[in-house]
Amino acid sequence: MSPIAFSGSPLDRASYARADPAWLAGQRSAGLFLPFWQNRPFVAGQRAGFLPGHSEWENCLCVFLGLDGTQPLFAVDLPGDTEPVLAGGGFQEMRSAAFVLPARDTAIAGQAKALLDWHKRHGFCPNCGHVTQFTDAGYRRLCPQCGAEHFPRTDPVVIMLPIFKSKDGFGDQCLVGRNKRFPPLLFSAFAGFVEPGESMEEAVRRELAEEVGLKVGDVTYHATQPWPFPSSLMLGCYAQAFTCDFRIDGHEIEAARWLSKDEVRARLANSIEDDMKLPVAIAIAHHLIKDWAKR
Repeated sequence: MSPIAFSGSPLDRASYARADPAWLAGQRSAGLFLPFWQNRPFVAGQRAGFLPGHSEWENCLCVFLGLDGTQPLFAVDLPGDTEPVLAGGGFQEMRSAAFVLPARDTAIAGQAKALLDWHKRHGFCPNCGHVTQFTDAGYRRLCPQCGAEHFPRTDPVVIMLPIFKSKDGFGDQCLVGRNKRFPPLLFSAFAGFVEPGESMEEAVRRELAEEVGLKVGDVTYHATQPWPFPSSLMLGCYAQAFTCDFRIDGHEIEAARWLSKDEVRARLANSIEDDMKLPVAIAIAHHLIKDWAKR
């Protein structure tokens, strides 16, 4: 299976040492910093733009990412309404950056974006409302009022490709759908947040029943993807459909279509030009569809 975007970071996150202020100060003095501005990473050429520290960044939100070998790496969030000018590159939206950055840089930048975004949105204690304190190099916030500890949030999302197996094994099909919020022409796998008290398999069955009225049996895990928009873990699955009959809900899903393996292969090869596009390679939905068609 080919690498999935935002996964495969090579960094040692050094959880064994990062809570030590003296150790962290030493790492910061030797560190390289990936600047962010308005949730956009700094990109230099086709690499994540890590830079030596600047004195004016001392009071900016800064998180420790990990050790790349012996090199400490950090991310720093730059304030202001005007894009900072830094030599050698510019700030680029995370999704578009993922198309040009190497896989390792995409994974590191995705980690940085998710951490910085969490800190910016969780400055107050949900237990008592008091301002929380940054600690543990960015992997924890502590409330000095009530003592509550808060950790970076990751939301589990099931993303699933329903499969209908023919009796002869040669007419297998997958169901793809079009969400009303999708860009024009895009059809993809189905997805939804896991609700409290649900297993992954139960969430898959519920979402497919809600969105397309489809009854499924076996649910099998395929792969996961960290998705920093803002911070989800996509749980990629296949679901075995009992029937080809479906009914779109009309609220989230506006269309759905069964595709054969031959048609999927042709579409991924850009051999068909019509009113349908399949997901791009940075999305786990692309891998679910492609890997099924290769079987």
